[in-house]
Amino acid sequence: MSGHSKWSTIKRKKGAIDAKRSKIFSKIIKEITVAVKEGGGDPDANPRLRLAISNAKGQSMPKDNIERAISKGKDKDTASFTEPTFEGYLPNGIAVFIECTTDNNQRTVANVRAIFNKNGGSLGTNGSLSFMFERKGVFIVPVGDIDQDEFEMELIDAGAEEMELADDGFFHITTSLEDFGAMQKKLEELKIEPESAELRRNPTDTKVLELEDALRIMKTIDLFEDDDDIQNVFHNLEFTDDLMEAM
Repeated sequence: MSGHSKWSTIKRKKGAIDAKRSKIFSKIIKEITVAVKEGGGDPDANPRLRLAISNAKGQSMPKDNIERAISKGKDKDTASFTEPTFEGYLPNGIAVFIECTTDNNQRTVANVRAIFNKNGGSLGTNGSLSFMFERKGVFIVPVGDIDQDEFEMELIDAGAEEMELADDGFFHITTSLEDFGAMQKKLEELKIEPESAELRRNPTDTKVLELEDALRIMKTIDLFEDDDDIQNVFHNLEFTDDLMEAM
């Protein structure tokens, strides 16, 4: 199988280039906290928490930080979070889908709307762009000593739709939303810990822009990602080779 892994590749490269580790840790801690409040502090009985911890380890988060985040989630005095989503357009018809985790929805709405308005975009109504994205499971697994052919056969049985050995030395594996849990279990059975595992909203179609326009879009995407309430930003801008090089 082969897959279009530029989304995952860009995310990894961008994280390394920006060196925003504290920002990444902050978002993971929030995810752990929400997972604990939602399903308890036992990773074995809480798939969402187990996934969040796995992602924390993939980002080399210290064990003490993970344990503090779990304790924070158990604390009844810790603020409760909601998980609103937002949809809208940026210039040149670029669609954007934003996932948030916030303890103040009014603040989050105002911040998201301000970024759209100040950068030539417009915030749409919920559901208006959902058809332009499909939810997929994306796993990034270090190659290590894995036998690729044998590994691929195992993953096909677990519902893998695409698998690619990327230039970054990792396997990029895509599943349907429904097979996400089965893939998690399969990797656990194989005693393979992914560097990251997440549900993404992949665009059903992408748009190619001139480099200057594309870079302006990416600057706006950065503004969204820098907001503490925003966990994930998905869009349908095509990552051309020129754009990847310029970034």
